[in-house]
Amino acid sequence: METYVKRDDQSSQKEITIIDYGSGNIGSLKNIINKIGAIARVESEPTEINKAKKIILPGVGSFDNAMKRLEEVPDLLKVLHEKAFYEETPFLGICLGMQLLTSGSEEGSRPGLNWISGITKRFEISSGIKVPHIGWNNVKVIRDSILTKGIIPNDYFYFMHSYYIHVEDRRNAIMSTEYGVEFDSIIGSGNIFGVQFHPEKSNQYGIKILHNFNSL
Repeated sequence: METYVKRDDQSSQKEITIIDYGSGNIGSLKNIINKIGAIARVESEPTEINKAKKIILPGVGSFDNAMKRLEEVPDLLKVLHEKAFYEETPFLGICLGMQLLTSGSEEGSRPGLNWISGITKRFEISSGIKVPHIGWNNVKVIRDSILTKGIIPNDYFYFMHSYYIHVEDRRNAIMSTEYGVEFDSIIGSGNIFGVQFHPEKSNQYGIKILHNFNSL
């Protein structure tokens, strides 16, 4: 059962803050957020992020480089922790942004945010698959979640990644996908969620996910 409770503050439905730290696909994400009727704010300053009603952490590139960029902005990690855990602000990590929620990655040596326990692992080429995993793939719902309302088996999402997550606590696994191995394509704990695919590139299926996030 999903334990996160929808907030009563109706203003939270109108605005989503995208964190711009130099490691994300900001333009297309902003466009699709505007398309679902929300206001997309792109912010890099912790003082502005501190005002956020909902937060999206996008991500492309390498794990260590992305964590380094987050660490280099004074007070940013402190603000993100306070928003996620003390204010319980709805938080969504996308692709590499989802991997940053974990304890760390085989891609590098820096620790992750460690908000959801697990290690990001690399796909094994020896299993006969092409790496990176690029293209459309379907999903399997592991448990009900506010984030996956209206999503059914065989809905397709667009992936582009060389590393994957299998969370340690299976109560934090929401959806999975098969690509050589079964990996977690959506994870969540309370108000914190991560999606491995790119909702901004996943047409109507990605729009469903972002609509659901906007309703938190």
